[in-house]
Amino acid sequence: MGMPQDYMDCYEYLDAQFPEVGGCEFYAELFPDIESSGELHSDFSHPNAVYLYRDEEKGRQRRRIMLKDAWEKDYIEYVEENPLTLCSGLVYRGRSNRLDHAQRMNALIFDLDGVGIGELRNLFLRFGGDPARLRRLPMPTFLVLSGTGLHVYYVFQEPIDLYPNIKVQLKSLKYDLTFRMWEYKGTSKLKSIQYQSINQCFRMVGSLNDKHGTRLIAFRTGGRVTLDYLNAYAKPENRVDINKPFRPSKMTRAQAKEAYPEWYERVVINGKKGRKKWDIAGKVHGSDPYALYHWWLRQIGGIEGGHRYFFLMCLAIYAYKCGVPKKQLREDMKKAFVELQKVKHENVLTEDDIRSALEAYDKEYYNFTISDIEALTNVRIERNKRNYRKQKDHVKVMNTMKSLKKQLGEEVKEGRPKGSGTAEQTVREWMSCHSDGKKADCIRETGLAKHTVYKWWKVAEQNAAVEAPESREKQAESGEGSLIWEERKNAMERPNRDIYAKYRGRTPQMDQVLKQIDRMKARCRELDETTDWRLRNERKTLHFEIWQAERELTRLFREEQEPGRQTVKKENREERRK
Repeated sequence: MGMPQDYMDCYEYLDAQFPEVGGCEFYAELFPDIESSGELHSDFSHPNAVYLYRDEEKGRQRRRIMLKDAWEKDYIEYVEENPLTLCSGLVYRGRSNRLDHAQRMNALIFDLDGVGIGELRNLFLRFGGDPARLRRLPMPTFLVLSGTGLHVYYVFQEPIDLYPNIKVQLKSLKYDLTFRMWEYKGTSKLKSIQYQSINQCFRMVGSLNDKHGTRLIAFRTGGRVTLDYLNAYAKPENRVDINKPFRPSKMTRAQAKEAYPEWYERVVINGKKGRKKWDIAGKVHGSDPYALYHWWLRQIGGIEGGHRYFFLMCLAIYAYKCGVPKKQLREDMKKAFVELQKVKHENVLTEDDIRSALEAYDKEYYNFTISDIEALTNVRIERNKRNYRKQKDHVKVMNTMKSLKKQLGEEVKEGRPKGSGTAEQTVREWMSCHSDGKKADCIRETGLAKHTVYKWWKVAEQNAAVEAPESREKQAESGEGSLIWEERKNAMERPNRDIYAKYRGRTPQMDQVLKQIDRMKARCRELDETTDWRLRNERKTLHFEIWQAERELTRLFREEQEPGRQTVKKENREERRK
C-alpha cells in the first residue's frame, strides 16, 4: 500500500516548522495525573485515562487503564504493536469510557478529513489572531497526522469538570468550532461537515493506521489553552459557562409533582433516578413494532462517505430504542455494511467499524436526541408537530374535535390530507427553505430517490413559472425594481462584475453600508457551502438584511445624485399639510 501523497506533503510542511512529539511523551503530557499500579481509588477522586486496543486473539476491542509506572511498556505492547488503538481526551471513573462515566476533559479534539498541503496552509492562515474576524481559529496545542487528515488537539491548562450541563455546553462549543474549522475547498476536500461527540475516541499517536499504512505523528504547534480562549472563537450562545454546572429548574418540586405525577413517583418516592426509556415500539402506527428502525434502514441511500460509521451507530441506537433483537441488528448491519462500502470515501470502512458501532446498542443511548443523530449523519429528520402536547393528549384532542364536527354535520376527512407526507410535499418544503439549493442536496438531505426528486422538482418549477408574472408585478410595486435590482440583472451574464462599483468611494455613508453588505455576503457564502439545514434561518435573515441595505444604498445614491430632491419632497409634503 503506497503512502498517501497528502500525508507526505503535510509531514514535510509540519516537520520543517514544528517539533515532533513521541506518542509516549504525548499521552504523558495529555494525562499528567494518571495513577500508578495499586493506587486506584474507589472514591473516584482520581479519574482514569482509558484507551481501547484490538485483542487479536479474541478479535474484539478491549479497554485498558493508562497507569504511570506501566505506561512505557504498555505503550509498546498495546499502541505501537497494535493495528487499532483508540483514546479520547476525557478521563473517567472506573474502567468504562462511556460519557456518563466521564469526569473531566483534558483536551478538546477535532477530526478534520480531506487535508492536503493547500488545506494545511489555509489552516495556518486562520490559526490565532482576532476571534471576531471571519473564519479565525484558535491555535491548537498539537496537530496529529491521521492518514488522510488531521486530529486537532486543544489541551487545557486546567481540566474541565464534566458536570451534566457542562457536557451539553461543551458539545455546543465543539459543534460551533467544527463548523468554523471545516470549510469545503478551504480547509478540507470533503464537502460534508463531520460533527462528533466530545467523547469521540481517536487513533492514538504512534499507532499504525492500517487503512492507509501510515503512522500517526504529532507536532507541537502551540501551548496549552484556557476555556476562555476557546470561548472567544465561538458564538455567545455556544460558549461554556462553568458557573452553570446544572440546568436550572423551571418549577418547584411541588409544581413538578402536580405536572408530572408519574415522574415524581418514580424518581422522588421510589428513588429510580435513571432516565426512563422511551416506549417507541408501543407508539408506532400500523402492525410493525420496528417501524422506526426500518425507516432508518431506508435512509442508507442518502448517506455520504464521512457519515457511514455514524449511520451504523445510529442503526444500533434505533434498534435499542425499538427493542429489535441484537441478532437481527447484526444481520442488518452486515447487509448495510456491504451497501456502505460502495460509497466513495478516502477512508475504508472495515468490520472493526461494525464491532464499534454495535456498542451503541446500550441503554446509555436509548434517549439519544434527534438533533444529535442529524448532526452525526447529516440526515434530516422531520418532526411531528403536536402543539407542545404529549402524544396521548394530542390524539385525545384531535379525536374530540373530529367527533364534535360529525355531531354538527360537518364533513370530516378521514386519513391523511392529499399531498400530506408525500414526496411532492417533501420536495416543495425543501425547495421553499433552500432558495438556491440543488437537486443533489435535496436528494441527500431528504433521502428520496433521484428520479422522485427530479420529477417533483420539475413540477414545482413549472408552477413557479406560471406564478412568475404576478410575482414580478408585486416586485415592481414594492420597489424591487431599484437601481441595484437592474445591476443584478445586468451582472447575470457577467458574474465577476462588482455590481457595487459605482457606489464605492462616493460618500462615507455609502461606504459604511457597503462594508456591512460585504460582511453579510461573506457570511452568506460561508453558509451556502454548508449542508447544515439548521443554519437556514440565519441565511434567510441575512438575505433579507442585504436587501434592506441595498435599498438604503440606492436611496443614498439618489440623494447624492440629486441633492435637492429630498428637500423638495419635504417642502411639498409641508405645503400639502397646510
